[in-house]
Amino acid sequence: MNLNDLENISQLYKNTEKMPVLFLGHGSPMNAIEENQFVQGFRNISKEIPRPNAILCVSAHWFTNGTFVTAMQDPKTIHDFYGFPKELFEVEYSAPGSPELAKETTELLLPEIVEEDHSWGLDHGAWSVIKHLYPNAEIPVIQLSIDYSKPPQYHFDLAKKLQKLREKGILIIGSGNIVHNLRMVDWKNINTAGAGWDWAIEAREMTNNWLLDGNFQNLINYQNQGIALQTAVPSPDHYLPLLYSLALKEKTDDLSLFNDELIGGSLSMTSVRIG
Repeated sequence: MNLNDLENISQLYKNTEKMPVLFLGHGSPMNAIEENQFVQGFRNISKEIPRPNAILCVSAHWFTNGTFVTAMQDPKTIHDFYGFPKELFEVEYSAPGSPELAKETTELLLPEIVEEDHSWGLDHGAWSVIKHLYPNAEIPVIQLSIDYSKPPQYHFDLAKKLQKLREKGILIIGSGNIVHNLRMVDWKNINTAGAGWDWAIEAREMTNNWLLDGNFQNLINYQNQGIALQTAVPSPDHYLPLLYSLALKEKTDDLSLFNDELIGGSLSMTSVRIG
């Protein structure tokens, strides 16, 4: 990147009031086209926060060897699921990308190597929730991938380097689910808010308490917090986006929960607003 590139980025994303940070429990892809309390929760939160200049999303569904950032001008809508109605596969979320924001992100994360990607796009962890926040798809969106070879502390520390983006009007969103065990879903109650197995209830209570108390180290070390949480997080993909959001909390930021419900026995929709 040369000095002209840096100046163009600085002009495009000028300093603003510090943006909030979100973690969104995205749940089933069907939330993209259904009307329910969680979709309404996403819409409500967008009305409560400043309009962003752009969005950087860390999605559970872009799990890679190494770290990548989408750098194309027009990211495609990725339908990375199967077995759902045709209507869901027909959804297109045509938000523009931002090669300029992608470049700034790679600079901020140095000395870690982040490669620009021109083939991915927006997966459903991103578009299925962002479409409810900004249905007109007018806000530029980029995605940052999750390096599956790295431990939780690495992801928390890496995310801290993104703090300056909050002061340029960039809304940073982690998208996943804190409790997410698809092998133990109670399909009879997949749409029943409040339905949770005992271990899921215990895991939700523990993580909610740590979130509200600011005990992020326990959340980083989730693998050592007992059977309930190990059952709730059998793989890290949907959990790690939470750490990217938490890492950006400053001492003066408030933290609150919304959409805080279990569904289907083994999934939580719990979402977090920081700032």
